[in-house]
Amino acid sequence: MDQIGKILPNQGYRLSFYDEFTHSHLQALMQLYQPLIGVYAVSLYMTLVSQYESNPTKDTPYTHHFLMQFVNLPLPEIYQARQKLEAIGLLETYKIENDNETLFTYQIIAPCTPLQFFRDGMLSQMLTHHIGLDKSNQLYQLYASHKQQEQKHGQNVTTSFEQVFQTDTAPRKENVEAIVQSANLGPNIEGNAIDLAELTQLLNERMLPTEQILTPTNKKLINQMAALYQLTIVDIEKAVIWALSEQNQLIQNEFKAACLDLYQQITPKQSRKKDVTNQREKIQAKDTKPKNKQDQFIQLLEEISPRELLADLSNGNQASTQDLKMIADVMQQQGLTPGVMNVLIHYVMLKTDMKLTKSYLEKIASHWARKNVKTVRQAMTLAKSEHNKYQQWSTPRKSSYQKSTKKEVVPDWFKKQKQAEQTKQNHQEKSTKSTEDVSELLRNYNQKKHHS
Repeated sequence: MDQIGKILPNQGYRLSFYDEFTHSHLQALMQLYQPLIGVYAVSLYMTLVSQYESNPTKDTPYTHHFLMQFVNLPLPEIYQARQKLEAIGLLETYKIENDNETLFTYQIIAPCTPLQFFRDGMLSQMLTHHIGLDKSNQLYQLYASHKQQEQKHGQNVTTSFEQVFQTDTAPRKENVEAIVQSANLGPNIEGNAIDLAELTQLLNERMLPTEQILTPTNKKLINQMAALYQLTIVDIEKAVIWALSEQNQLIQNEFKAACLDLYQQITPKQSRKKDVTNQREKIQAKDTKPKNKQDQFIQLLEEISPRELLADLSNGNQASTQDLKMIADVMQQQGLTPGVMNVLIHYVMLKTDMKLTKSYLEKIASHWARKNVKTVRQAMTLAKSEHNKYQQWSTPRKSSYQKSTKKEVVPDWFKKQKQAEQTKQNHQEKSTKSTEDVSELLRNYNQKKHHS
């Protein structure tokens, strides 16, 4: 819960907005931004816009406690939503600390219009990842057709300001800059994700026209793709060369496709993207050795990543992209640590014949999040105590419709005896399977430590 303490309920905030929120902005926010930042962030943004427009003085501060009541969200989730708005380029936050109070200023930034959104390489690429290429193309065609409808009115021959008015004094530079800065510049990338000077040198060594290739628009796209996919300078050089036309023009769509291909080719060991499935539990080194097999197993789950555990449970085979995405989603949505996620993976696969079912994972993960499970030992204890409940969750409900058949009359005591014997047999089989599974994992882990 890193969000706790970043903002407090009694701390105030003011709002500023140098633009006008239009229907076009609303369409972009709901259909294009929402898949990227989620409904909570969109709700927070619309709330701030509404508060700004309904505040007659514009300077009257609100408290974050009022905001919590207004959006019906706890403060950590509001902070998380605020971070998403900042990262995507819809909000800037300024903080003033005095002796007695802390005051924030939230500067609201209007979203890109739909066509501006699709012209931004990073935003359009992120949207494609989230909703798929087909749906992304449908949305693009929808807004492109709107633009074509507007152009059917004919050639724009409206008289410009310069044709009618003249002024002797040049506009003040700072005012012009303020207007430019209020425009949406896309996702908030801190600094340059890649050394453009080094890239220029590499392209010069290949005798390529760098001024023609590295235009301001292309530089922005290159920086966005490097940040999005965590690519190195060598990767970016490959992608640029791949996407050059015969006239040495950078074809932006081909460049984005090349960056995606390079990202997907990266193996787990070489991956430079910070992936929650690669993270391990942050634990302090222990002086004492584990006393028994359970302690050894707990230590194992604390020291390996979910990706490594999946590979070990699959006899060393690489985990599928679908399974890794499922696990990453569950970890991020429920706030589970890598160690706790390892317990959940092992438990679910053991109880469902080595299958990962998203609905089952999410249900148990949600329960553990409500129980505030933070350690491997806590997760294992809760899994044991709630075993019967979790077994019911994993069993699909049978249809209430049954054919009418004659049933043999069997005494109740005989049914109970058979049921007890079957339950005992199942428990013994699962216990044996669990013991064998844990032993195999420990053997593999110890062998890896010995060879490393």
